[in-house]
Amino acid sequence: MAAHRCGLSLVCILIFSSLAHPSSCDTLEKANDNTATKRSISEVNTDGSVAGEDMNERQWQSTDVEVNRSDGTKTSETFTPAPAPAPARDQFQEELVIRPLHSGDIYASFQFRTLWDTDFLQERQKKVSHYRLFPKSLGQVLSKFSVRELHISFTQGFWRTMQWGQPFIPSPPGAELWVWFHHTVSDVDGNWKELTNVLSGIFCASLNFIDMTNTVQPSASFKPLGLGNATDHRFLRYATLPREIVCTENLTPWKKLLPCGSKAGLAVLMKSEKLFHSSFHSQAVHIRPICQDEQCTSKAWELRQTLNVVFDHYTSGQGKKEWSLFKMFSRTLTEACPLASSSKVYVDITDNPEGELFELSPATHLLSRAVVLGDRRTYSVYDLTRAETFGQLRSFNLLLRWKGDSGDMLRPLLHAERYVAGFGLQTGEIHTVIYNNHPYRAFPVLLMDSVPWYLQLYVHTLTVTSKSRDNKPSYIHYQPAKDRHRPHLLEMLIQLPPHSMTEVTVQFERALILKDLTSSALVPSMVAMSTNFTQDQPLFSSFVPVKEESSYFVRVYTEPLLVNLPTPDFSMPYNVICLTCTVVAVGYGSFYNLLTRTFQVDEPSPPLAKRLANFIRRIRGVPLLA
Repeated sequence: MAAHRCGLSLVCILIFSSLAHPSSCDTLEKANDNTATKRSISEVNTDGSVAGEDMNERQWQSTDVEVNRSDGTKTSETFTPAPAPAPARDQFQEELVIRPLHSGDIYASFQFRTLWDTDFLQERQKKVSHYRLFPKSLGQVLSKFSVRELHISFTQGFWRTMQWGQPFIPSPPGAELWVWFHHTVSDVDGNWKELTNVLSGIFCASLNFIDMTNTVQPSASFKPLGLGNATDHRFLRYATLPREIVCTENLTPWKKLLPCGSKAGLAVLMKSEKLFHSSFHSQAVHIRPICQDEQCTSKAWELRQTLNVVFDHYTSGQGKKEWSLFKMFSRTLTEACPLASSSKVYVDITDNPEGELFELSPATHLLSRAVVLGDRRTYSVYDLTRAETFGQLRSFNLLLRWKGDSGDMLRPLLHAERYVAGFGLQTGEIHTVIYNNHPYRAFPVLLMDSVPWYLQLYVHTLTVTSKSRDNKPSYIHYQPAKDRHRPHLLEMLIQLPPHSMTEVTVQFERALILKDLTSSALVPSMVAMSTNFTQDQPLFSSFVPVKEESSYFVRVYTEPLLVNLPTPDFSMPYNVICLTCTVVAVGYGSFYNLLTRTFQVDEPSPPLAKRLANFIRRIRGVPLLA
């Protein structure tokens, strides 16, 4: 683990959109209209279980199920499930989502959800000593520091939005931490400092390098993702460490938070050697309070653990676009986690309705639909709680075999990039470019920029242009930095015109002998969020529930940005060393030789003839010649 961390900055842009890609749902809607046969609800439940199974073992179900009958026809059914019984004190769900990307890569997303109906916010004066599925280490953190929400992520690599589309839950390179504290906390900064030190030990990371010099308090960029949308941003703290290196020592404590660890269930696939030999790897922990019923009469704590990884088929060394669980993770699934009420594997087949692009083996008759980022997607479902999923060999190895070219991917509606311009080592200019690819819809964007204190921003040079015209922000909040105390904070609300490129520029001056690694992000602003977390939907589509399917928000992070700050001319010390060594070698060395060396007279040697004659006379015993 690196021993030094420089000051860090992060830029966040908040975006929400109310429309998906044009014609993105046409195929699925036509398929629903053409279905001719209805299958009895008593045969198959919405989650694929056979009728008569205990509903207590399944806490969420798919809203739509499509079944292939033996006669070749397809049936589609949509119905509202019966109200679920009162939930148990602890619940655990796990799922794996596999999305074949247009680039030929594979995106795998693990989702783990642990529910606990103990409310620390109301019972923090009481000592909670019973922990069954919820990890005790995190429960004690929530209770001690009066944490209302906690979001932390560790990411290695950069998510390529233009090649891979949007992830389920985005995260910036390095480490990211933002926390909402309870309104009863009197010393928020003190709790924040202690909390970062504790989390540093729990996750074996360098979070102890987070201090007030790289911590910001956004006023409009964030809102709670759980209960309590009426917020007071005095109790919010946000910080990033873009230079944080993610490795096995961070993954191991993350896996230990799971009820089954890495011994059973989907977590057995998390082999460090394979996960870190990938193009992108991100692990996160999200804790928030949620409602357990529609009326929100009872509350619970939700722990979301997510792990996203992208496997590159070029780095596999095989040269083939064929994937399987064993090829990706070097392991297969043998059983679900015994403590899980739901354990499923989803494969995105939205772009493969007739199987012309790729083939799945083994095949499944269970199909599920879910709305993800405004797009209605179709998934093949494998229920690991059913014995027939594993077959006679008691082993499940999903194989994906490509048949043809996947074609071009639709351009993401919103994405951004960032770079540094200028010349010299004194001044420069930061450019943030935001693209709106929607043909006729404008989007509001909330931009949050946090810059280290040792970069002196010239805010009067701030410009925002769209289509070569000035784009005046409707809201601006700027908090100047204090040397060695706090960073700059800039928040702006900008309107992105349709099919446009918006550029935000600001000039800065380099001040110290340091290097700074920065990153930026696109995030949503206020959206009509729903507080009903009890809707039956997959985990990957329910992290941020919204009241309308067409209304959603997106968070996008730009690539890390390296700003080189002034450094001294190291040739001067080199020249001094060379000159000093020369003086010592020539001057002092010669004087020392004159003082310590002794001189002797060396007599000339006799000629060769005389030496030869003396040699012969010595052998004969005759006196030598003088």
